Amino acid sequence: MRSRRTRTLAIRPMGQQSSEINVTPLVDVVLVLLIIFMVVTPLLEKDIGVKVPATEQVQSASQVPQSQLVVQLAASGDLRINDRPVDEASYVARLRDILAERFDKTVFVVPEDGANYGRVVRVLDGAKQAGAAVLGVATEVTPQ
Repeated sequence: MRSRRTRTLAIRPMGQQSSEINVTPLVDVVLVLLIIFMVVTPLLEKDIGVKVPATEQVQSASQVPQSQLVVQLAASGDLRINDRPVDEASYVARLRDILAERFDKTVFVVPEDGANYGRVVRVLDGAKQAGAAVLGVATEVTPQ
């Protein structure tokens, strides 16, 4: 009779696990990214052409030139069209009458610092409804 040999598989222990992080792949990736950014950054610095409108001299800061149409919105909600008070109900109709007589359909809106944002948007929308082709927003109110 044949003798049967039994094979046993022995698994050898691996030893202790290494608790140190292998930083070589990390350093490689960081160096590649650094090189990419160094090459790409000079290409991103491009000039942007901006058209700046020409300015005009005004003799008095409180006078609005007749060629411009300026709507001022006070923090209290009062509206003025070229230094003439107007209520919000008749604002669009009054502005439509003024724009109908003009060739230039540009309206400048000057809200005060404390003006309600919703009211500023309503004033801009009203100017568009009245027929303004170009809207401008100024950041400072001219002294009265």
